[in-house]
Amino acid sequence: MNLKDKIVVVTGASRGIGAAIAKTFATEGAFVVVNYLKNTALAEKVVSDIEAMGGQAVAMQADVQDIQQVDHMMTEITDALGGIDVVVNNALSHYTFNPKTRKTAWEIEWQDFEQQWEGNVHGAFNICKAAMPYMKAQMAGRIINVVSNLIDFPVVPYHDYSTSKMALLGLTRNLAKELGAFGITVNAIAPGLTYPTDSSSETQENVRKSIIDLTPMHRLATPDDIAGSAVFLASDWASFITGQCLNVDGGLVMK
Repeated sequence: MNLKDKIVVVTGASRGIGAAIAKTFATEGAFVVVNYLKNTALAEKVVSDIEAMGGQAVAMQADVQDIQQVDHMMTEITDALGGIDVVVNNALSHYTFNPKTRKTAWEIEWQDFEQQWEGNVHGAFNICKAAMPYMKAQMAGRIINVVSNLIDFPVVPYHDYSTSKMALLGLTRNLAKELGAFGITVNAIAPGLTYPTDSSSETQENVRKSIIDLTPMHRLATPDDIAGSAVFLASDWASFITGQCLNVDGGLVMK
């Protein structure tokens, strides 16, 4: 995949999809920064797993919603490693995909939208803002934002989560337009319901089954499925792809 010695930052990488993305990049020869918010033990476990496979990684704590923490992390990375080649914005505000506990349109409050906006959009904005100067200087870079196939097919109307992910797709396309002149591509990945993850742990079996029945591939996405698409978008094979949203959901959404 031509990712040997690339410096890759994966946010929210201590578990789930983020951990799978970090490990997959490492198997392709990249040096991976495992960003995390709170759980140092889990993040260090991801690093240990990568090192056990012969890869290179380091765990770095930073709240992506705090621009000062993000700037400090980016400075540490560039001082130690010399640059930033790829960022994967995977971190999100905590969310549980449980139709029984979700808030309906008449129950949800604006504060619920704000909470998802902060984690999903503001966090990605901060990471992009901090990484852009380094990518512009080297006239190359890859930005990959993790959204959701719910923006096209709200099989369950998770209003606050899906709306924030649609906003993140808007940010993706606007950045792609402006950063292309600097050799920087900006794309999004839209996973379907991914199992197992913390967010999907409370999704009832009947809901999972109904999604599987609707999906041409007749299964749910796994974290490794999402990781493979991220590595592809970061590779030279995707050097002329930008502003796109890649649905990774077994064909549930077809565009």
